[in-house]
Amino acid sequence: MRTLYYSPNSRSDTVVALVRMLSADIAMREVTIARQDGSGSRDPANPHPEGKVPYLTDGDDAVRERGAIMLYLTDAYPDAGLGPLPGEADRGAYLSWLFYYQGVIEPLLILKWADVSHPAITAGLRDFDTMIERLAEPLRRGPWLLGERFSAADMLCSSPFFWFADMMPADPAIRDWVARCGERMGAGGK
Repeated sequence: MRTLYYSPNSRSDTVVALVRMLSADIAMREVTIARQDGSGSRDPANPHPEGKVPYLTDGDDAVRERGAIMLYLTDAYPDAGLGPLPGEADRGAYLSWLFYYQGVIEPLLILKWADVSHPAITAGLRDFDTMIERLAEPLRRGPWLLGERFSAADMLCSSPFFWFADMMPADPAIRDWVARCGERMGAGGK
């Protein structure tokens, strides 16, 4: 039996929304986590090696990191159509967006929020404005990152703008996309 360890009002909200949209038969296990404001604590019932969420177990296998969990689940529940499967059109773009989120979007958002900048960051990840332009490019051509197809990549890549509304760019292509994602995911899209 697959089990998702989650905590409300955390990064796991997007994966919880995905599980709901997939109509997936997954046990949901709420755990506590240490919060940025100093509240909460690591839950001994949470098997994640760092006490974080989300964390997915599937028998003896385990998956951490939101992009990896979302890929794992969209592949496991293909009937929902929330991620192209191997051999399908846009699979490469889908994988690229999931990994771009983990490797570029989230780090740049955190660095901007923490007011950290350095030439090595810009050389490796580029900068916040460049990242926003990468997001906006496909959204100017179609309503979703994959054109006409809404996917878990839209869910993942839009999610930080629900938490960091002050970082929402002025670009209407992104603003409208975030609103559409929120409508599709329900509950504000978190």
